[in-house]
Amino acid sequence: MDPTRIVEEFPAPSFRGAQEQALRDIRAAFEAGNEVVLVRAPTGSGKSLLARAIAGCARRDGEAAPSLPTGAYYTTPQVSQLDDVAGDELLDDLSVIRGKPNYTCILPGETSTPVNRAPCSRERGFDCPVKHRCPYFSDRAIASNRPIAAMTLAYFMQTAGSEVFGERDVVVVDEAHGLAEWAEMYATIELSPSSVPVWGSCRPPDIEDVSDVEPYAERLLETCGRRQKELRGRVELTEAEAEERDRLAELTRDLKWFLEDLRDTESPTVWVADQSDRGTREDPRGGAVSIKPLDPARYLHHTVWSRGERFALLSATILDKAAFCRGAGLDPGSVALVDVPHTFPVENRPLYDVTQGKMTYEHREETLPGVARTVVRLMAKHGDEKGLIHAHSYDIADRLGDLLSEFGVAGRIRGHDRENRDAALAGWKRSDDPDVFVSVKMEEALDLAGDLCRWQVLCKAPYPNTNDSRVARRLEDGQWNWYYRTALRTVIQACGRVVRAPDDHGTTYLADSSLLDLFERARSDMPPWFEDQVDRIERPELPAFDPARAVGDRGGSDTHGRTGRRSNADSVDDHPLSDVWGDG
Repeated sequence: MDPTRIVEEFPAPSFRGAQEQALRDIRAAFEAGNEVVLVRAPTGSGKSLLARAIAGCARRDGEAAPSLPTGAYYTTPQVSQLDDVAGDELLDDLSVIRGKPNYTCILPGETSTPVNRAPCSRERGFDCPVKHRCPYFSDRAIASNRPIAAMTLAYFMQTAGSEVFGERDVVVVDEAHGLAEWAEMYATIELSPSSVPVWGSCRPPDIEDVSDVEPYAERLLETCGRRQKELRGRVELTEAEAEERDRLAELTRDLKWFLEDLRDTESPTVWVADQSDRGTREDPRGGAVSIKPLDPARYLHHTVWSRGERFALLSATILDKAAFCRGAGLDPGSVALVDVPHTFPVENRPLYDVTQGKMTYEHREETLPGVARTVVRLMAKHGDEKGLIHAHSYDIADRLGDLLSEFGVAGRIRGHDRENRDAALAGWKRSDDPDVFVSVKMEEALDLAGDLCRWQVLCKAPYPNTNDSRVARRLEDGQWNWYYRTALRTVIQACGRVVRAPDDHGTTYLADSSLLDLFERARSDMPPWFEDQVDRIERPELPAFDPARAVGDRGGSDTHGRTGRRSNADSVDDHPLSDVWGDG
């Protein structure tokens, strides 16, 4: 790595805010010998541009011995963040590669088939006549040979150990604040009818703790192996059989990893297990099982830390260096923290107290009507401006939507369900109408610059779900600082959705009194620029409750079917970490 190139590698024609000083500080941190540099840069400070400059410092071909790694990886947990990078002209030299399911086959008759289900994946010895033009293999070949390969964190972790994407000189992780939690999620093994193809012949017993999982995992591996042998004996597979083969291969890999790590007495990973839908007297076999790791440092070493020589991790919300390093398996002595100051005027990003009570599960029914009435008053105050409601969960979103409909303001309300999430968001963003979008798990990686959104409401303090075994185990161990820090991180991320530049402005309203309690408990972890916002919190003057004024000439009936509804079951598809966030 050559940190001296960092300023010249900055892709924008000029600097704004504190970018130039940030680059110099990052250079100094790497030149001091640090293997990892944490860059704490506020939302809207241009992290992707800083990331590109860092990646440009990677060792180039011909600069050292051929045995040394060259080039850089850019990776981010957020698909939307990768989409933004792919569409940014200033970042057009980042070669983006996505997973196979994101590409379709180009063979005649297969143009609607994902590449991972194409004939090359189904037929033994299939010689594709157009492989040289296959969109997936083309993008993969380009990315593997270009100086900077860009991909999601999921794809990056999945390619650990591959010959195509081996070690590089520099790895840049954007939106890295939840790296440990993402690793926990990716390392989690779900054993259920939808994930275990041989479920019918190998259901689990009742699982009390992780010790009960070990013998079941061994038995399941044997059953999977027999089925894999059957499939390998066939010359051609159907699409369903090809999908089954891939699921069996993934499940086998995960179970072997789990058993190896569980039996490694030196591994720092602690495993926990949950089970749902336990057996009945008629059918005593147990139900679906989740095997989850805590602080999976070894997993991160294999999938991330072994993939490069120098690392830059960027985020607005790496709140505590020591805690972050501990969770990610890093030695704090080889990690530097670079703080990028916030250059957005604090008066452009105000927080207002419109709390109506607690939004915990036991208090929600009495608090939500007051929140809904407050939303109506805010709609009147912001009559010609688009708004965003962070509902936190689909249960809250549905109940809030019902109340707003009862108040007669549904004509200005939009929402989404699990299936239409991205499309509903895109439609709201494209619209010039001052509609209010009721969202679930959109606190991160959402750019609502300018008139895309001028105000938002946080309905609930986003504490981790205490019913999740990982959360419960941490709290049993007294990790309450982690609990509050995690919630604060999400709040800060949410506040950054509506103010994206120094001359931008957006207002955030706090509807849950638990948010004020959170600010007191986690004040020591606040970045100074967010503490400035908290110190200025006050009660706003709002118009009287008047639904007619809130909708103006939009009318009160939901004639456009805007308030989305979800299916009965939540899914991890709603948000990568949705199982960790609950109603507690």
